[in-house]
Amino acid sequence: MLYSDKVMDHFRNPRNVGEITDADGVGEVGNPVCGDLMAFYIKVKDNRLADIKYKTFGCGAAIAVSSMVSEMAKGKTLEEAKKITRQAVANELDGLPPNKMHCSNLGAEALHKAIEDYEHKKAGTKPPAKPVEHAHAAESGGDCRCPLCKKELSERKECRPCGKEFTSCSHCGSIVNKDAAQCAKCGSNL
Repeated sequence: MLYSDKVMDHFRNPRNVGEITDADGVGEVGNPVCGDLMAFYIKVKDNRLADIKYKTFGCGAAIAVSSMVSEMAKGKTLEEAKKITRQAVANELDGLPPNKMHCSNLGAEALHKAIEDYEHKKAGTKPPAKPVEHAHAAESGGDCRCPLCKKELSERKECRPCGKEFTSCSHCGSIVNKDAAQCAKCGSNL
């Protein structure tokens, strides 16, 4: 697997690693298929990201993505930071292998969740409760049932009763049937 020099630099020398104990906002995301977990912590001053830190558990690409997202977001207004997309992150890193693009999605999503957390705290509201999703939830309509046999699924990436296996799309990171020819979300060939 070939990584750009920028990916390798951010992996070997990650920027802004750590935790802000009195963070104004915290965003946590994870991908149960690949095991990557990210938590972003932000401090906001005058509607700008005055400080940003993160903790990442995952592969080299996940670490590089977290580092790059923190660099891209630091000093930006909240509105500017909300516009950071997975493609923008991948572009700043001079590309990512297709099977690692989901990492850029996680980085942008963790940042957006931290901003959302801050905005809810500032407004005195609570974010809408979301059910915990398992690796198969997107494929089965959001519940924990196999899309084929409708039996309850385990935490693993397969349905024990019918043997159906799930994986993630190498282009967008969505959960798909392992033997699907095309991703239902982005349309990419698998």
